[in-house]
Amino acid sequence: MRYYHNIPPVFDGHSKVLILGSFPSVKSREALFYYHHPQNRFWRVLSAVLGSPLPMTIGEKRDLLLRNGVALWDVISSCEIDGSSDVSITNALPNDLKLITDAADIKHIFTNGSAAHSLYNRLCRKITGIEAVKLPSSSPANAGYSLSMLISEWSAVSYALIE
Repeated sequence: MRYYHNIPPVFDGHSKVLILGSFPSVKSREALFYYHHPQNRFWRVLSAVLGSPLPMTIGEKRDLLLRNGVALWDVISSCEIDGSSDVSITNALPNDLKLITDAADIKHIFTNGSAAHSLYNRLCRKITGIEAVKLPSSSPANAGYSLSMLISEWSAVSYALIE
C-alpha cells in the first residue's frame, strides 16, 4: 500500500541545519508530528545536544527546533512501506527539499540513520548540492547505541550550529 507524508516540515528563515529522517513511523503519522513513538530517542538526544529541557508537547518540540536553528523533515514524500520498517520501503519518491534550502541558509544536512542517508544520496543529493552527514538512528531498533553514545555522535549537530 502506498503512503503519503502527512507532516509539514519544520523550518523558518533562521534554520541553519536540516535533519532528515526517512519516512514517518505509524505513530508519527497518527500524531501528525515527528518521532512520536515514546521509545524513539530523537527528542531526548536532540534536547541533550542542544542543552535544552526535554520537550513534551508538539509545540515545545517545534519551539526547540526553531529556537535553535534546526529544520526537520523526511527524505520521502510517498512510498510503499510495511508498518514503520525502513527496510521495507519501496517505490520511494522524494520530498522537495528545495522548499527548505531556498528559504533558509542551510549549511549542514544530517540524516537520522542509514536508510535516510542512503535515500538522501540516491534521491536528493544532486538537487540540494549539500553532502549529508549520517548520524546513528535514534530508533529503538538501533539497540547497539546507548543513549549516551547517541548523544555523543549527535553532538555534531550542535557543532554545526555554531559555525
